[in-house]
Amino acid sequence: MVCPYSLSIPGGVQAQVLGLARELRRDGHEVRVLGPCDGPPPESFVTPLGDSLPTAANGSIAPLAPDPSAVMRTLRVLRDEAFDVIHVHEPLAPGPAITTVTLHTAPTVGTFHAAGRSGMYRALAPVLRRLLDRIDHKVVVSKDALALVQGYLGGDYEVLFNGVETTEIRSTLPHPHERPAIFFLGRHEERKGLGILLAALRRTDLDVACWVAGEGPDTNRLRIEYGGDDRIEWLGRVNDADKLARLRGASVFCAPSLHGESFGVVLIEAMAAGTPVVASALDGYRNVATDGVDAVLVPPGDVDALGTALRRVLSDSVLSAALVERGMQRADDFAMSSLAAEYVAIYRRLAT
Repeated sequence: MVCPYSLSIPGGVQAQVLGLARELRRDGHEVRVLGPCDGPPPESFVTPLGDSLPTAANGSIAPLAPDPSAVMRTLRVLRDEAFDVIHVHEPLAPGPAITTVTLHTAPTVGTFHAAGRSGMYRALAPVLRRLLDRIDHKVVVSKDALALVQGYLGGDYEVLFNGVETTEIRSTLPHPHERPAIFFLGRHEERKGLGILLAALRRTDLDVACWVAGEGPDTNRLRIEYGGDDRIEWLGRVNDADKLARLRGASVFCAPSLHGESFGVVLIEAMAAGTPVVASALDGYRNVATDGVDAVLVPPGDVDALGTALRRVLSDSVLSAALVERGMQRADDFAMSSLAAEYVAIYRRLAT
């Protein structure tokens, strides 16, 4: 399995790659994960391909490894290991992913995660269309991801939603707290909407703790702007264990993103943890959440609507309990075990 993004830096694609690999290994399949690593590999089954380089992508900064040294390491591993099947995530991303697709040393599955717009797809469409032919089975994680890749490059794709490790999440002990806690997890940049959440919090008198995990280009500015609010706890980058503990312990999980979300996997993780969700009404989030059923969704960028939704969920125990119950049921639809079984069927078909 190949990941183009640094596996030692938290991210949605990285979490899917590692989670799927763990599930496959639990089922007795031999899996190696290849990808950049900025530091020690996060799992024993990871083969590091070198450090990443911050690269602009999809309105964010992606930890890719497009340098020649990473490409050479990829070539050596593919030659030495002789894999039966290769599964490449974001298969047209620069570095190990596109190198693997170009070589096509074994039957290849490609999973496309991104949504929104792509300058690379637009500029290099003729070349990338030829590379698509080297992918034996193409998968997208949502209808929004399908619209992106098919709109620029065409092709046929199977839709397989992302998965979450529901059993691991529910077995995690909740992080303790003395007052209700709102949890934000994501890169501190405009599109993730942290500034909207903090502005909404400022306009309320809620007696809460606001756990802010992650970091990014807006961190320093936001810490200065909201430095006088002692309700905000700046956690920095958190590991997976702390993330799950915070999800389990939070009173509300808030995802105020403004755009660019192809699939709401972190919403499913919060639902699986038994935590009510308040999020932006983005198409990507609507893939998994329904307003008033298993989440409360508000217009993206609407500070007042977000504040009202947070107050409502925190103060209405009946609503909160209903969101938790239905959210946990919804999370079961996306269990990683089910996704792994779907991919195993594809692998077997390609390998025979």
